[in-house]
Amino acid sequence: MLEIRRVWTVPASPETAAAREGEAPASALGALLPGGRLRPGTTASAGGDIPLLLALAADAVANGRAAGRTGPVGWAAVGLPFLGALAACDAGLDLDAGLWVDDPGRRWPQVLTAVLEAVPVVLTGPLPPVPDRVGRRIAALLRRSGSVLLAADRWEGAQLRLRVTAAAWEGVGDGEGLLRGRRVKVAVAGRGAADRPRHAELWLPGPDGTVSLAAPAVVPTGIAPATGTPATAPAAPAGPRPAGPRPAPAAPLRAVG
Repeated sequence: MLEIRRVWTVPASPETAAAREGEAPASALGALLPGGRLRPGTTASAGGDIPLLLALAADAVANGRAAGRTGPVGWAAVGLPFLGALAACDAGLDLDAGLWVDDPGRRWPQVLTAVLEAVPVVLTGPLPPVPDRVGRRIAALLRRSGSVLLAADRWEGAQLRLRVTAAAWEGVGDGEGLLRGRRVKVAVAGRGAADRPRHAELWLPGPDGTVSLAAPAVVPTGIAPATGTPATAPAAPAGPRPAGPRPAPAAPLRAVG
């Protein structure tokens, strides 16, 4: 039996509230996407990174609301039983407009097709390999309906393929501290307008819980970059050396932190 579930509601985030009012908040993912947004009918894959998948979904929902859809923009998660409601809400998704199909079963192509016909933004978890015939049918449905399909992992024929190439949590020192944010490097490639690879550094999420562009790392003054020439102390002024024992050589500079 196919089970579809809804979840309890929690207060909407500022990003979700803005989307409800028809105002698409500025998206950090815009630097990676052709035209700065996910176009209707697009299929994109997130390379197995769930925070990236949720950020893409929130971006697609906000774009749909700003494009003039009336009422909350619906979204669905198919084959993602481990996707938490609080994580979805923190990413900016409206839980009032979401539904879960945890286990689509062996007839998952029919289930996915039915959901895509009814819901503008659909997330999918790991699914069996998509036969060419099924892939063509789903692609035609997306072009007709304008829905956006976001795959957690690979999807054969996806127009956009995003993946996190490096990730590190910041805020924890040597065995102590609090997690402040997750800094990632994201690469995107694809077909058509996305055939030119792009890269960006993002907070996913940042210290305030949102997705934002990460500023380039700054090298402190007096400490040389890892790939450059070691920093040296300024030369001593010319002149006769004072009498007395020579001072001990200075210890080399060491970056701490």
